[in-house]
Amino acid sequence: MEPVSGPKAAADKVRFIPLSYNQAESRTSALRLVYTIRPEWEHTDGQIELVRFTDGITNTLLKVVNKRPGLSSEEMDRESFLLRAFGEGTSLIIDRERESQNHELLMKHNLAPQLLARFHNGMLYRFIRGAVTSPADLRREEIWRAVARRLAEWHAVVPCLPSSREPLATEITGSEEFGIPAPTPSRMDPAVQQAIDNVAPGKPAPNVWTVMQKWIYALPVTSDAEKSRQASLQKELTRLVPEFSNRPGLGKDSLVFAHCDLLSGNVIVEPRPVGVTKSSAPETVNFIDYEYATPSPAAFDISNHFAEWGGFDCEHGLLPTRSQRRDFIREYIRSYFAHLNQDEPVNEEAEASRLFEEVDTFRGIPGFYWGIWALIQATISQIDFDYASYAEIRLGEYWAWRAEMDGSRASAGKEVTLRERRWAQEA
Repeated sequence: MEPVSGPKAAADKVRFIPLSYNQAESRTSALRLVYTIRPEWEHTDGQIELVRFTDGITNTLLKVVNKRPGLSSEEMDRESFLLRAFGEGTSLIIDRERESQNHELLMKHNLAPQLLARFHNGMLYRFIRGAVTSPADLRREEIWRAVARRLAEWHAVVPCLPSSREPLATEITGSEEFGIPAPTPSRMDPAVQQAIDNVAPGKPAPNVWTVMQKWIYALPVTSDAEKSRQASLQKELTRLVPEFSNRPGLGKDSLVFAHCDLLSGNVIVEPRPVGVTKSSAPETVNFIDYEYATPSPAAFDISNHFAEWGGFDCEHGLLPTRSQRRDFIREYIRSYFAHLNQDEPVNEEAEASRLFEEVDTFRGIPGFYWGIWALIQATISQIDFDYASYAEIRLGEYWAWRAEMDGSRASAGKEVTLRERRWAQEA
């Protein structure tokens, strides 16, 4: 892969195009955007090809290729870029301004492709050559070791920056979209944003806890059952934050810049240079799609990735065993401290043991996180995916973990769930 960006590219202000992508007029609206940043392509002797990717379940992703005669596929890929249009209604749960800031921040550290332009409901960025992984690929040792190394680099070198907020009176207008009354009688009251930002006292906002609080506020409440579920989830978040937000961990304030959505579709395996064989160099991967990236405990990001070994079907029997998790974390720790360039010697085995225990402790939290998310998606998404069932599976992971931790499963004489059994399996 070519370097994904340079210092100048990262420093330049990203262009905004006052146009939108329209799913109903996909090619026409896409080409309007393409010709805005590549006007010479409108009169090229090549053919503009739009290749649709379907690895995600919230956005539309198109690869834009100018198939000019005489160019190799590699040469065409160098000129290609991606058009990503945001899913309908997703601005309710994703801070799109923050996503753009994340992308630019990662560009500065050569960890993201160059962001070419933004438009009303999406962005255009350079194409990264490589192969998108599948859940089965994530379980291959050469891939998970590469993921561990790259994730450690993210966590070690990218700073956690607080959001630059507009004055709260202006910022809070977005809360009109929340599905419940604000913590005060008026949903326009700045107390809503304050309640979100302060859900984990002492932690800079945004962070993984503020994200979950925002999502709970955005849950649908059109029935008594939905109101009851929202109240239950709010109670659980109120319980989780003091339990988990102040645990010791890697990074400043025990937070690292986390991807938070490291599923297989967001892991790209770099092509090997000519003459380089598998035996002569390890695999290298890159991560794409930064819409959920936010400061988070490293243990959350890692345990969230481990859950993705089972894919969207949540095949719990395929999650990493204790020995696999231990080896992944050892690889991660070696990379993490290598990127920190510390002068003092580090006991890597002790650090790996601590992180292993933290990841084990955090194993239920991703189910809570994505369960809330899926409940919202079930009401706003136009994509053909059974979000409601997915929500029940993911929240079920959380409740099974909680029942294991507090002993209620054992005292009730219930069987251990498959996920919990797999998590406890040594090899």
